[in-house]
Amino acid sequence: MAPNAHEAKMAHPRMAAGALFFDDAGRVLMVEPTYKDYWEIPGGYVETGESPLHAAIREVQEELGVTPPLGRLLAVDWAPSETEGDKVLYLFDGGQLPPEVLAKITLQADELKSFAFVAADEINGRTIPRLARRILAAMEARAEAAPVYLEHGAKPDTRAA
Repeated sequence: MAPNAHEAKMAHPRMAAGALFFDDAGRVLMVEPTYKDYWEIPGGYVETGESPLHAAIREVQEELGVTPPLGRLLAVDWAPSETEGDKVLYLFDGGQLPPEVLAKITLQADELKSFAFVAADEINGRTIPRLARRILAAMEARAEAAPVYLEHGAKPDTRAA
């Protein structure tokens, strides 16, 4: 059935969800994909009928082999891509990973080479600018205990035109 004119204007964004995990020094866990030349955070696309939170939980389990509880929403980022169209990305707080969970991490071998905890001042050197901005804004939101809305990883100018 063809959409009507109103429905044809509606956005149909792809959604992705991920989690930020921390060590006792406040560094964030990043993963090194086998298929990209920059580092990422655990996460991936939301599947049909799946909530962003459940997608983040599933992706963390698939990629790291562990299922630590995920906490509150840290950030929502509207980040369209020229190649993939509109995208909305959700980041959840995975908290500080205890040693017993760290010891159980088993990377998804076909997708990930390694993982490391990265200090805030090193994130820009590990990943693309938009993701670095998103991670840093989410870390700030975590410290302030308030979620943040982002566009391309940055707080938008909300002044009326």
